[in-house]
Amino acid sequence: MDFSSLTNLVSKLKKIELPGESFHYQLAPLFRQDELQRIDLTEKDPKYAGVVSLLYPKNGEAFMAFILRKTYKGVHSNQIGFPGGRYEEVDKDLMQTALRETEEEIGVSSTAIQIIKPLTQLYIPPSNFLVHPYLSIVEVEPIFVLQQSEVENLIEIPLSVCLDKSNFHTEIIDASYAKNVEVPAYNFNGHVVWGATAMILSEIRELFSRLT
Repeated sequence: MDFSSLTNLVSKLKKIELPGESFHYQLAPLFRQDELQRIDLTEKDPKYAGVVSLLYPKNGEAFMAFILRKTYKGVHSNQIGFPGGRYEEVDKDLMQTALRETEEEIGVSSTAIQIIKPLTQLYIPPSNFLVHPYLSIVEVEPIFVLQQSEVENLIEIPLSVCLDKSNFHTEIIDASYAKNVEVPAYNFNGHVVWGATAMILSEIRELFSRLT
């Protein structure tokens, strides 16, 4: 999709009702689906986080930014995700959390990012985080500056590829809490996106599908 076409769709995207959790569940690992639908968050006292799904132009085409996290002792080690992170007391709300963390992790100024719309919140059982995603856009190609302590690499995927159903597969992955697990995932030329990130992307794909 060329970027000018994307900008013409922004006003429509803002008006579309969120597809919701049912589209998260389509990309949830099978062993998580029942758990997610039964969870009572009032009993979990979750931590809060905000992430940004960032759309931007690159050579006239619309792209989406992902990050590969560093290898560390944690449940999301070496996984592909959206930039973002944990709520801090300095943040007035979770949107500010998402923008602040995105600026810290990939160097895109929070003042340059336009929020298209908040997406459906998502609970992540292994880390006990309640994540608030935001679909966002910048008008010019960013100069990315990666946070060396947390981000291993930036992964830039054309939006058309992200929305292409042929990139949906079943993958065998190793997670910090399970080995050789079969999960629904997106495979973008060897970049495997699964778990919470894939679930958020599933809702984004459905949003775009409702434009036609």
